[in-house]
Amino acid sequence: MTNDAPTVSVVIPSYNCERFIAETLESVVGQSYGDLEVIVVDDGSTDGTPEVVRRFAPRVRLVQQESAGVCAARNRGIAEARGRYVALLDHDDYWFPDKLGAQVDVLESHPEVGVVFTAFLRWEADTQGVFPSPMTFDRKPYGEGPEAEYSGWIYHLFLLDCWMLTSTAMFRAEVFRRCGVFDLSLPYSEDWDLWLRIAREYPFVKLRQPGTLYRQHASQGNRKVRDRDFRTELLSEAVLKWGLCSPDGSCLDDRTFRRQLAKYHTDFALGHAIAGNRGVALRSLARALRTNPQGLKALTYMAAVAVGWRPRW
Repeated sequence: MTNDAPTVSVVIPSYNCERFIAETLESVVGQSYGDLEVIVVDDGSTDGTPEVVRRFAPRVRLVQQESAGVCAARNRGIAEARGRYVALLDHDDYWFPDKLGAQVDVLESHPEVGVVFTAFLRWEADTQGVFPSPMTFDRKPYGEGPEAEYSGWIYHLFLLDCWMLTSTAMFRAEVFRRCGVFDLSLPYSEDWDLWLRIAREYPFVKLRQPGTLYRQHASQGNRKVRDRDFRTELLSEAVLKWGLCSPDGSCLDDRTFRRQLAKYHTDFALGHAIAGNRGVALRSLARALRTNPQGLKALTYMAAVAVGWRPRW
C-alpha cells in the first residue's frame, strides 16, 4: 500500500442500473468522510450504466469486465482496492452522509474488530414508482452507538439469519486476505457464506443508527424462486464444520437452530408451491418435518400442497 493510498475503498458492483446508480454515487461522493476512493466494477452492462458512472470521474473510477456475476464483480473491486478499509455498496442503494465516518471511528478505536455494519431502512416506492427523498427519513429514534446484541463474536447468531446487509458493511482489508472473498460457485447466499467465515475469525460491531437505504424493487435477486435451497445447505454445512458456538463460547442451542432451519425449508417449499412446483414443495416440507418433528405447521402445509393448494401471498 502506497503512502498516498486512501483510508477507505468503496466497491460498487454494477449491472444495467442506469436508473438508480447516479443517486447511489451521489450518496458516496457526498460523504462527510472524504479520504476514500470509489471503484465501480461494471459487469458487462448493456444499458447506459457505464456512461452514467463516467460522469463522476475523477472522483469515481470505472472498471469494466465481461459479465461474470455480482460475486466476481465484488471480488474484482476488492482486488483493486488500495484502502485500509473496504466498504461494499450495491448499485441501487444509498448511504446517509455520516455513514462512512461513523464506521471508520469504530475501526480506528477498536483494532480487534474486523467488520462494522449499520442498521438499514427499506426504501419503498410509492404507487407511481417514485422513491421518497432520503432526507425524509428520520433516523433519530434508532439512537446511536453500538447495538450490543449484534456486536462482538456473532458467528452463532449468523446461524439464524443473515443479519448484515452487504451495503451496510465496512471491513478491514486484511479480513479478505485472511478469510477469502465471495465464493464464485454460489449463485445465492454468497454474502452469508462469507459473513460466517469472517465471524469465525473476527468480532463485528453493529451501529444502531441506519446508515443505508435498501432499495426495494421487483428485479432484486432475493425475490426469485431458486432450484436449490442454498440457505439450508449453507447453514447445515457450517454447523458440521464449526458447530453451534462462536469462538468466545457464546452458543446457539440445537433446538433453536433446528427450528429455524425447518422454517427455511418451509419457506423454500412455499415459494415453489406458489410457482406450481408441487414435487419440490413436498420434498422440502418433508425435510422441514425431519429437521423439526414438532413443527406442525409444516405438516399442515404438506397436506394442503398434496391436494393442489397454492399460496396466494
